[in-house]
Amino acid sequence: MKNVHDILIAPVITEKSNALIGEKIYTFRVASHANKPEIADAVEKVFKVKVKSVRTVTVVRKPRRVGVHSGYKPGWKKAYVKLTDDSKTIEFFEGMN
Repeated sequence: MKNVHDILIAPVITEKSNALIGEKIYTFRVASHANKPEIADAVEKVFKVKVKSVRTVTVVRKPRRVGVHSGYKPGWKKAYVKLTDDSKTIEFFEGMN
């Protein structure tokens, strides 16, 4: 069994993610191998809330250049987690608005 803290890596704090908090949609950076049921279970166990749906996005790697050296920024996976209407909010994001 995978550890829930290995699935949820970090919250994503952007203007778009802050705007979605009012609709009870929270954004997390997740492990690239994690699927939607694993992400939903991890959020429910860590934050003690009820998850309604999970949407995932794979952010593609982007080329970067520093002087003569070229390479890529790594790709990663992002998850939009929507909570049920009767579920409480996640306290970690309360101070972000």
